[in-house]
Amino acid sequence: MAQVIISINNREYPIACENGQEARIMQLSQILEQKAQMLKDFSGRISESMFLAMIGILVADDLFEARKSSAPIAQPAQPAPQPPAAPVVDEQVMHRLSSILQKLQDLSSKIESI
Repeated sequence: MAQVIISINNREYPIACENGQEARIMQLSQILEQKAQMLKDFSGRISESMFLAMIGILVADDLFEARKSSAPIAQPAQPAPQPPAAPVVDEQVMHRLSSILQKLQDLSSKIESI
């Protein structure tokens, strides 16, 4: 069994995988890093677990939309040395992100009150 270390939001995570799957895991981690960079600018101070949950929600939303439109999910071409300094996000995406963030914060509040 192989192991790779991925980086999301400047934190490293060791990931075990089958031999030969290391490059694929790195490609997938780049998608997560891109989502992290999108959220980083407007999410405020939230816990790491909430931040990772929000990234997961964004990836799941991409998958849902891709399945709905029967379009393939975008794959990163080659590992980029650094993400762009300021990603361009259109207004519709920002609205969806804000809506998802609000729902996650509401859910977090409900969980904390239990």
